[in-house]
Amino acid sequence: MKTSTKVQAVTAGFALLFALSACGSADTHGPTGATSNTADISEGVKPDGAAVALLPASFKDKGELTVAMDLHYPPTTFLADDNTTPIGLNPDVARLVGKKLGLRVKFVNTSFDTIVPGIDGGRFDFTVTTMVPTADRLKVMDMINYFSNGLSVAVAAGNPLHLNNDDLCGRNIAVTKGSSGQLIHLPHVSEWTCVSRGKPAINAVTLPNVQEALTQLHSKRVDGVFYDTPSLVWAEKQQPNTFTILTPEVDTRSDHNVAVALKKGSPLTPALQVAVQSVLDSPEYKTSLTNWGLTSGGITEAHLN
Repeated sequence: MKTSTKVQAVTAGFALLFALSACGSADTHGPTGATSNTADISEGVKPDGAAVALLPASFKDKGELTVAMDLHYPPTTFLADDNTTPIGLNPDVARLVGKKLGLRVKFVNTSFDTIVPGIDGGRFDFTVTTMVPTADRLKVMDMINYFSNGLSVAVAAGNPLHLNNDDLCGRNIAVTKGSSGQLIHLPHVSEWTCVSRGKPAINAVTLPNVQEALTQLHSKRVDGVFYDTPSLVWAEKQQPNTFTILTPEVDTRSDHNVAVALKKGSPLTPALQVAVQSVLDSPEYKTSLTNWGLTSGGITEAHLN
């Protein structure tokens, strides 16, 4: 019973960390205002004429875009301390895209692994949810780059197991369900650094979200967490001396661009690409990157993959 109580307490602590924490001081290397920052960065932004001119009549008539997000991943996508308002880089970008197109944006909070089938099935118009373009995703979606996002490994505080990125062989490493880390990057790293050298493969432990993964790490049920660097850095700052992030970032032998995504061949794609480019050119994009401590991930080209 003592162990169960301890795990429950840790889980509650991490839930608080990811959902309600960091409403304290600003930090030049991290988010300013954090979860108390509910200001709409798109306030006053005018439509982009070139983007609006490409907008299909059906969307103009509807006047609204539905955007799917998994709101459990600070500092890119999460809820403010009112537990209602989406905040972070991704909601900022989604709102800015809506303003550039002259449309309202309706947020739908949904688990990450259901977003792709939801877009393919017509439930959502698009997503801005730190999603990496992959061959499988590109079969069913058009994907437009808007940010560059590295991957890292978090281990127990002080790294008592003396782990490093080049030798995680045989270790239990948590990944989130449906992520590129689970589907592509960790299997590749396991092959390159372990299997090809005659060592045991990395054992991927698939969990529903990074919050649960860090809870499992704290309770020593996994040896590490393989996830987006910005989210791990955020969590490390909010919960000092709880875990350590290995450096440098993991070499996945690929770029780390993430993309706005919508249904493959959608008539909305040309307008959305112009709108995303307009966002990348805007001062509001740079302000959002600064607000959430993500300036190193800014890009300049809304490339259609």
